[in-house]
Amino acid sequence: MKVLITGGLGFVGTQLSIRLVEKGHQVTVVDHSPQPRTYTPQEVRYVSADTSVKGSWQEEIQAQDVVINLSGASILRRWNDETKQLIRDSRVLTTQNVAEAMPEEKGALLCSASAVGYYGFRGDEELTEGDTPGDDFLAKVCADWEKEAHKAVSKGARVVISRFGIVLGKTGGALGQMIPAFKKFVGGPLGSGNQWFPWIHMEDLLNAFLFCFEHQDIHGPVNFCSPNPVRNRELSKALGKVLSRPSFLTTPAFMLRLVLGEFGSVLLEGQRAIPAKLQKHGFAFRYPEIMEALKELVGKND
Repeated sequence: MKVLITGGLGFVGTQLSIRLVEKGHQVTVVDHSPQPRTYTPQEVRYVSADTSVKGSWQEEIQAQDVVINLSGASILRRWNDETKQLIRDSRVLTTQNVAEAMPEEKGALLCSASAVGYYGFRGDEELTEGDTPGDDFLAKVCADWEKEAHKAVSKGARVVISRFGIVLGKTGGALGQMIPAFKKFVGGPLGSGNQWFPWIHMEDLLNAFLFCFEHQDIHGPVNFCSPNPVRNRELSKALGKVLSRPSFLTTPAFMLRLVLGEFGSVLLEGQRAIPAKLQKHGFAFRYPEIMEALKELVGKND
């Protein structure tokens, strides 16, 4: 198949393009960098563009069987009004442009990213794809993001909204932020540590995309997360054990809010998201438990 990935040079996009090339698909990546990365497969066709702005890059979409929309500025920073606008526009405007460019009546597949942050902060409530959105900043961004993707249905596209949990991989992401602190013996829970941590191993995330490709009856929102979310303190304990480091040094809630502002509050909350739709369709997780996932990802590190 012909597959186009927006945001294809990012943490997830890089691994996904590699996997798709391995599977024999023709891959085009669109990202804002002037050149592809040194680790981008040579078989990948690269297009440099700001996808939040309409342009000739949209013409690439017409020939595709699958479009995977991953564009979005990182939320891992202190938020101010300018940053929040960037977070929103990089997602919503790109998705608006992608949906607008989807081919008419071709029956193409649009897999558009979102996040379990869609559900807002709901404490211990188990959250599946049918639950309503929250009302905080990230939840509103996700709702607007998804609304734009669904417009591709009018073009005859099958639309899958992949609501990501926290993706755990070997090349960066959340673990890239956490591991250095643990190796310096200053790792541990954030705040009370009671908040839920909805996570997914990169391998399962890649396989979930391929699963959605193959299962034509899957559409709408799909939680891309492990069936076994853990609390933040459980994650810290497991990571400390795998790295043979202590995991008891708590980062006080007030310090997170002081350093990171509104984003600090987000880290102190979480979602107990469950991948009900993937499970219903028979998806088999390779790494459903946090300990086995961490052992595979970082267990061999010193």
